[in-house]
Amino acid sequence: MQTLDIHRPEMPDLQFVLLVTALCTSRLTALNIPVTLRATIFNRCWTLIHENPPPQRPEERVLDLRPWTELTVEAMGETIRVALMDAGIKILAWDHAPSEPTRISTPEAKPLIERFAQLYPQPPEETDSGHTVDTVPH
Repeated sequence: MQTLDIHRPEMPDLQFVLLVTALCTSRLTALNIPVTLRATIFNRCWTLIHENPPPQRPEERVLDLRPWTELTVEAMGETIRVALMDAGIKILAWDHAPSEPTRISTPEAKPLIERFAQLYPQPPEETDSGHTVDTVPH
């Protein structure tokens, strides 16, 4: 069981908002936020950054926070906390094993990943015979 204290999430506001809204739009059954409250939280956060109504299709219920300011993210965090406190929820709890990524990375991220691999190469792997194998492509 994973938990998150809404008052001490031990993470930046952006990460907190993204995590909670992802939980709210997930189909997790083992989450202590009722379905109606999940929708309310997402809809209120959506309304802070959009003029149009929140999408109804589940795959469209995603918040893109890249163009917004820190003040907007703080407002979303407060909106989430107030909604959860009003419902008597101080600790979020869910049961879901971490899943494998659906893809390694986006094509746009590959150049950055390759540069990181050059800056911070992985240590060579040791084979059964005691030899090392260079894992960084040249």
